[in-house]
Amino acid sequence: MSLAQRRILLGVSGGIAAYKSCELVRRLRDLDAEVRVVMTEGATHFVSPTTFQALSGQPVRVSLWDAQAEAAMGHIELARWAERIVVAPASADFLARLCHGMADDLLTTVCLASAAPLYLAPAMNQQMWANAAVQANIATLRQRGVQLLGPAAGEQACGDVGSGRMLEPHELRDALVASFGPRELAGLRVLVSAGPTYEDIDPVRFIGNRSSGRMGFAVAAAAAQAGAEVTLVAGPVSLATPAGVRRIDVRSAAQMHAAVTAAAAQSDIYIGAAAVGDYRPQEVSELKLKKRGGEDLSLSLAENPDILASLSAQTAHPFLVGFAAETHDVASYAQDKLRRKGLDMIAANQVGGGLGFETADNALTLYWADGEAELPRADKPVLARQLIAHVAECYRATRA
Repeated sequence: MSLAQRRILLGVSGGIAAYKSCELVRRLRDLDAEVRVVMTEGATHFVSPTTFQALSGQPVRVSLWDAQAEAAMGHIELARWAERIVVAPASADFLARLCHGMADDLLTTVCLASAAPLYLAPAMNQQMWANAAVQANIATLRQRGVQLLGPAAGEQACGDVGSGRMLEPHELRDALVASFGPRELAGLRVLVSAGPTYEDIDPVRFIGNRSSGRMGFAVAAAAAQAGAEVTLVAGPVSLATPAGVRRIDVRSAAQMHAAVTAAAAQSDIYIGAAAVGDYRPQEVSELKLKKRGGEDLSLSLAENPDILASLSAQTAHPFLVGFAAETHDVASYAQDKLRRKGLDMIAANQVGGGLGFETADNALTLYWADGEAELPRADKPVLARQLIAHVAECYRATRA
């Protein structure tokens, strides 16, 4: 990876996550990017401008009323200089002011005056993130083409747990690197399914699987970074929606089948990364099932619809990419699934023993009609970008 001679303007608004932005500057500089930093007044209460100046090697701007800098219209010079603007952390206050077009400090003024792509990394308390006003502001910014990076879910500085954590510096760095990369899927519509499905037994219990959704979400993010218009059908997971991705949440296999089928009609490529449950209880109890004093309980299961097979059976369908998560005989099962379901490509991976589900990394073997490719073990976002590159190449060779 390299960002040599790329000009990145980092905006830092007021929030405890500002300390992470120091590492972001370091990581960007390690890739030879030119980095300039603009801080809000609030941000200086968390991190000193001197710290960012030492890390970036450039003067740090804070005030719109800096007489020396503004003698030459410094805010316009910054706006024109930047190839990318990333605000990390982006506080709820900053999001609100930007959404409403306010230019009451240097950072908002530069954002409004620049034609550079704008990336925001939100960071705030989970309840603030869920607030209707914040979500309305986010929706408006997205409609205007602003790219959101995160937030992630997890433990927060205040002690709460939930969505609102700023993405880690390496994730923000990777997103910026990808933004300068080739746009292999520009102009295409990509549909991705991700995560598990849950099949209810009663109001308390369900049948599910161990899929975290990380791989599918990484694929959706990589497709968006490659220029595609992406729709993500997500099972029950607590993951942040990738930047620039439209998300549809579902719970059961039947709901996922309906959502994917509806969206597939307007899609060029479908990547089925979800771990869809094969079976569901034939009957769902309206009341919680109780123990029977030592008696066994039997569940009668019905087969769920096969999403990939049903799409393949249609006369016109998207380019179909399936996943095969297997515990053994991975290659033979994957190649059989490729042929049997009439897929264009399949991504096979070993699960179990610390591989596949509930891990940060993975390894894939891709198979298609006349070829295959090994994608060695790597972080799932890295693997997803490699997968998308192969999907784009095969799509262009067979459908374009």
